[in-house]
Amino acid sequence: MKNIILIIMALFTFTTCNAQESIYDVAINDISGNPIDLSAFKGKHILFVNVASECGFTPQYAGLEELHQQFKEGLVVIGLPCNQFGEQEKGTEKEIQQFCTNNFGVSFLLTEKIEVKGKRKHPLYSWLTDKKINGKSSSSVKWNFQKYVVDGEGEFVNYFYSTTKPMSPKITSILKQ
Repeated sequence: MKNIILIIMALFTFTTCNAQESIYDVAINDISGNPIDLSAFKGKHILFVNVASECGFTPQYAGLEELHQQFKEGLVVIGLPCNQFGEQEKGTEKEIQQFCTNNFGVSFLLTEKIEVKGKRKHPLYSWLTDKKINGKSSSSVKWNFQKYVVDGEGEFVNYFYSTTKPMSPKITSILKQ
């Protein structure tokens, strides 16, 4: 009987620990090091995009800002600096913030510099890229400026490679629904 109870407890612990985590439970800091409460964005779409200052896709910052301004009532754009692709985001958080503000007038949310793949992948990107966690789709981040959309209920919607511009109908049509 004792062994059966231990097995039941082990199974309960295993299933509890592996239950689908909500995107709103993921901890991440803004570019200044302050915690971001993702649950504050319930009811809005969130577009997550890994960004870099020295990439051929860097001009997409302008499109991300346009998307942010046009859909700000129902959308939160979150840029996540990452230096994993061609070492194209070497700067400090302060330098990244200045670059984005001075060159593209970025007013949308930027986070601390993170990793989006590999052994030190940030938990946010584990959620975004693993069907077992997000409940919809698995992917891998191929390059800078890959975009992930989550709806207002915290459900994974879709992802788009770097070549999809921020104001693409592929993205804007989701936001207009």
